[in-house]
Amino acid sequence: MNRFGLLGKNISYSFSQGYFTQKFKDLGLTNHSYENFDIQNMEELKNVLAQDNLKGLNVTIPYKQDVISYLDELDAKAEKIGAVNTIQFTKNGLKGFNTDAYGFKKSLEPFLKPHHRNALILGTGGASKAVRFVLDELGIANTYVSRSKKQGQYTYEELDKDIIKKNTLIINCTPLGTFPNVEAKPQIPYQYIGAKHLLYDLIYNPEKTAFLALGEANGATICNGLKMLEQQAEKAWKIWNQA
Repeated sequence: MNRFGLLGKNISYSFSQGYFTQKFKDLGLTNHSYENFDIQNMEELKNVLAQDNLKGLNVTIPYKQDVISYLDELDAKAEKIGAVNTIQFTKNGLKGFNTDAYGFKKSLEPFLKPHHRNALILGTGGASKAVRFVLDELGIANTYVSRSKKQGQYTYEELDKDIIKKNTLIINCTPLGTFPNVEAKPQIPYQYIGAKHLLYDLIYNPEKTAFLALGEANGATICNGLKMLEQQAEKAWKIWNQA
């Protein structure tokens, strides 16, 4: 049995398990399985890695950065981003990749307009690093928004009409609004969002978060994270098959 899986914390809701289980079925790969490795801390990772027949892992919240110190090698892009969401098992050990950047870029590009020149990235975790990497590649100026004050970033309290009007692309990289806490949302002044805005939410469950619904109500274009997840999963599958 060729075993693949997802490393994360409280991941029963995970997209990946359903996606790959269906994929293996469609491809007739009856000797492939995909399971969730739900660990409470990184100490438990060695128990996962000691298991037999592991061929590849995905990594999700909150381990995309912490997992790096357990790897033998990093792909150049993953190193630059500083976060890993895909692990390849090679004869030389574990190699980390970031397919979030690829997935985000592929899913964002169809929505971009010339006026999307400035972006706010809500949240500063592992996924936000891949988002920043892509925005930098695309030449879109971007600023992190965080609950705590750090140099070169905004806090949510600082967001005003001018900042929202200027930043016509707003990306939610926080888990706020994920099922079952569907009422939760990033605390931004939604009243200043208009028709020129593109709101992108990395969350895919629910399909339309409170963040996206409020943006849409004010005329914004919206996009959730489902296409990004599908694209990054396909990229991970290619990487595992290169090993």
